[in-house]
Amino acid sequence: MAFRRSGVGRALSCYKFNTNFSESVFFATFAVVKTQNKVKNTPREGEVPRTGRRMNREIMRLALPAVVSNVTVPLLGLTDTAVSGHLGSSTYIGAIAVGSLMLNVAFWLFGFLRMGTTGLVADAFGARDCRRIRRLLTMSLCVGLLFGLLFILLRAPLSDLLLSVLAPGSNVDALARSYFNVCVFGAPALLGTMSVNGWFVGMQSTVRAMTVSITTNVINILLSVWFVFGTGIGFIGVAYGTLCAQWFGLLFALAMAWPLFRRYRPARDAETKSTYPRGLKADFKRFFGVNVNLFFRSACVMAVSMTITSVGSRLGDVTLAANAVMMQFFIFFSYFMDGFAFAGEALVGRSKGSGDNALYRLSVKWLLIWSAVMGTIFFTVYAIAATDIASLITDDRAVIAHVSRYRLWLVLIPVLTVMAFIFDGFFIGLTRTGSMLAVTLTATAVFFAICFVPVGGSYLPSNGRLWSAFLTYLFLRGLLLAIRLPHNLPARSTDESSK
Repeated sequence: MAFRRSGVGRALSCYKFNTNFSESVFFATFAVVKTQNKVKNTPREGEVPRTGRRMNREIMRLALPAVVSNVTVPLLGLTDTAVSGHLGSSTYIGAIAVGSLMLNVAFWLFGFLRMGTTGLVADAFGARDCRRIRRLLTMSLCVGLLFGLLFILLRAPLSDLLLSVLAPGSNVDALARSYFNVCVFGAPALLGTMSVNGWFVGMQSTVRAMTVSITTNVINILLSVWFVFGTGIGFIGVAYGTLCAQWFGLLFALAMAWPLFRRYRPARDAETKSTYPRGLKADFKRFFGVNVNLFFRSACVMAVSMTITSVGSRLGDVTLAANAVMMQFFIFFSYFMDGFAFAGEALVGRSKGSGDNALYRLSVKWLLIWSAVMGTIFFTVYAIAATDIASLITDDRAVIAHVSRYRLWLVLIPVLTVMAFIFDGFFIGLTRTGSMLAVTLTATAVFFAICFVPVGGSYLPSNGRLWSAFLTYLFLRGLLLAIRLPHNLPARSTDESSK
């Protein structure tokens, strides 16, 4: 009722909701840090775990903050939707959905800034190469800021292109365009923060990356509520809240990176000065070699994801909604597996940089065990409660019934996709992004072949065939990477990204 009485009442109600949320996030974050600090004999930055027990603690030290950070991400979208939903029209909710999708699609391709930076920095961390550690952060930041500026310059054609593909109604179109045109000015900050977070993971400090992500999300929520209801500017306040939070996030990330950056100050001797130009050229070559492969890999992943949405929309509104619900099962599993993949990136990259084959084999062994455990847990939960989980996501009986028809696919998600997550982490740590690109291209080709080989004269696949193609694509990615993973660390090379 308070939301309907006055703007002030609505602001107070949202503020109360977000204060409770902020406190919950704060205590969750505090619990993660406190738990890690209480664990005795937990390896810290620079210490090398040599036993299974110490390796498990190191894996949890790296994976748990990443999982907590991932779980907070949908809460931001939920709050934006809730704020828009109290503005008096469903058009605002649609505009937030379309505008957010436009931004996600535009920035998705640049996920390589996080992944590529992590692998290269973890390598440098293992090698204790202070000069390269610092140089990689600078390079990644510069690239992120440059691409962010290009986004701003090209915002008009980008918004036209994306809206022509998404084709929303005229009212939603205008609001979504306004939302996008404000938020795009945060592109340099968003891509810069992505670079710094990748550097944190490579430096074996996922707690710093978690702190940046959670703090930025909380600031975003509070500012969005204040702009919308506190200042009375309405819907566009959500965009201004996001914009301000993105720039705050970059400044906060840089502030957290500075002490670590200073700690790894290289020695200033004649030998390092004489080799500096050659080292700079080699680092640029590796940085762009690794990231070009990851860019095209991201394009393949995007093509598959957009095809699922596109085909689902052509199969009807109920199928489209059911696919959105089913995709939440995959996304929720990914939040947990990405945490272990981050641990794999950090530990495998570190072992590669130091040439420590024992650390490499121990890391791979225990991360595979943890992945099997997570896959088994989610398989069991989905087998027992898939329909109940779907009922929590939607109360539309037609959609729930449609989801229940594809219960087998839901149960198989953890089993068939777990390898894709963890082996991606291994290969990013090894910076063997050429292999990742080749495998993803092969799996993508198989996905499209299964989807669009005509059956009965029709090129439009059934929903069952669509999901079979998607799970085959993910399983094949994991399987092919598993086959190509070296049992021992490969000999060091100046151009490993092409392998």
